Amino acid sequence: MNRQHYKVLASFMAIAFASACFGDESIVNSKHDLSAQGRGAVRAVTENEICIFCHTPHNAAPQTPLWNRENPRTHYRIYNSSTTDARIDQPSGPSKMCLSCHDGSMALGNVLSRPVTQPIVMTARTIPPGNADLTNDLSDDHPIGFHYDRALSNMDRQLRAPEVVSPNLPLGEHGEMHCTTCHDPHNNELGDFLRVTDQMSAICVSCHDLNGWEHASHATSGKRTTGRSVDPRERLKYTKVRDNGCINCHKIHSAPSRERLLRFRQEEDNCLNCHSGAVASFNIAADIAKRSGHFGGLRSGIHDPEEIPFSMRRHVECVDCHNPHAAQPNPIGTVRGTLGQTVKGPNLHVKGVTLTGRETNRSQFTYEICIKCHGDGVSRPRLRTSRDISQTNTRLEFQPSNPSFHPVAGPRRNNDVVSLISPLRVGSVITCTDCHNSDSARSMGGQGANGPHGSIYEPLLVRNYETDDFTVESAEAYSLCYGCHSRQSILGDESFPRHRRHIVELRTPCSVCHDAHGIYRGQGNSVNNSSLINFDLSVVMPADSPQGRRVEYQDSGRFAGNCTLTCHGFAHVNLPYLNTTRAGASSRASKLLRGTSR
Repeated sequence: MNRQHYKVLASFMAIAFASACFGDESIVNSKHDLSAQGRGAVRAVTENEICIFCHTPHNAAPQTPLWNRENPRTHYRIYNSSTTDARIDQPSGPSKMCLSCHDGSMALGNVLSRPVTQPIVMTARTIPPGNADLTNDLSDDHPIGFHYDRALSNMDRQLRAPEVVSPNLPLGEHGEMHCTTCHDPHNNELGDFLRVTDQMSAICVSCHDLNGWEHASHATSGKRTTGRSVDPRERLKYTKVRDNGCINCHKIHSAPSRERLLRFRQEEDNCLNCHSGAVASFNIAADIAKRSGHFGGLRSGIHDPEEIPFSMRRHVECVDCHNPHAAQPNPIGTVRGTLGQTVKGPNLHVKGVTLTGRETNRSQFTYEICIKCHGDGVSRPRLRTSRDISQTNTRLEFQPSNPSFHPVAGPRRNNDVVSLISPLRVGSVITCTDCHNSDSARSMGGQGANGPHGSIYEPLLVRNYETDDFTVESAEAYSLCYGCHSRQSILGDESFPRHRRHIVELRTPCSVCHDAHGIYRGQGNSVNNSSLINFDLSVVMPADSPQGRRVEYQDSGRFAGNCTLTCHGFAHVNLPYLNTTRAGASSRASKLLRGTSR
């Protein structure tokens, strides 16, 4: 049979094969059909054979299946990530066959069955630049060239054991991950020559067993993906968030951000693309642009899932507080008096630091996420107020063994606190976000997203809290405090007999005497630092006393104490305070309980 006869027979067989298939269920008419009759932009000028571009019955390369091309000798830059447990080697076997076209270095028309001087003439010599041209840089592509075995799945608990992975995703002869594990070069029925559909991330979760993904918003949301803010013109493969799944945020090939194959180089763009009010329900982009936010100049930093909280560089990224593979909606409406708030939907499966200073892969309480950055780290933010006792480690400030603390990490049994607004009571536990939250948060009566994304009140407060001396008292000036503490009780001197004198008449802010977080037991004591007493040294100065110049408060019993200090030019030296009404009532109640009243 001469060459002409062979061409006629091959063309006839191709037509017959195509008539027996449905659409792209075969290579015929797919992008891998490089014959002159192919539908792609890259095709032969006159060659009508289809299989010849990869296979030949004679003079084939010494590798199956009857390979008709030289394999590239390229040394590739391979994928690397701090979260990868696999040892990733140079591509081999079937992957090298794919790269003989898809790395863009070899002429498409050069086949072993034709003389080097007579290649098949193509409309493009090599694969054109674009998504199909992987180049010699594979660091921005899903890794190949590693052994997917039980040892790997044992190291990475978010990988399924290879024996339970779909048989439709075949590994190599020795359990290697190849291009052909995910792609069938002869069948484009599912698009992109996939062996398993990528709709609802089916192909991804065949191997990746992500904690929390099954119920996560990105896996279940029926929101349409139109109107995205960063790439509004790019059409995703599917129209709904749940159908796109992983590819909402990741690109499997040629990802702009190499590590973890993120869709955008700037990390937060991967979130704000949808969370700008266009796709997601709330406009987080607007929140973080407010006067006080969790972003600001710190969003240029990079979050790494393997970073060490105690030594990491200071930064703020969405994934410091949220796990996009597990995050669920936050249904919380207006609340008051949360009882030890555990992490909820948006913060599920997020790393943190416990109250004892131990790292945890799954935070149980909201404060554990907060103290990951606001605790023992070396780059904590500076104090906004100059204090008698200086401390920036919130993990230490909230210890339940401290002389005084706001009850975030545990209840505080201080019966001197009589101003709490129901349902708050002595022994209630609050959370960081009761104070630090968006000023428009739903949990605080607004219409916006819950969480400390951004606020018009510094430092990221849900309500106003004036700290400037000589502030005129009003419900608005101290609305943060009055959200939990009754203004009527405070100004009625029910606990401290001179609250009104200080706040209204002398216009002294709450912050001059009280340190909102707490006083660490290693620095303060229950005599001098009860009731969150830790003076602002920009207002309070030492006073001369028989014991020397001092700034000091002494607790002398329930509703009683004395101060030695100078404030607003007035020197207090062991100046006593006693709420006789409250103290008397307390004494009588105590006697009744002991059965000693007459």
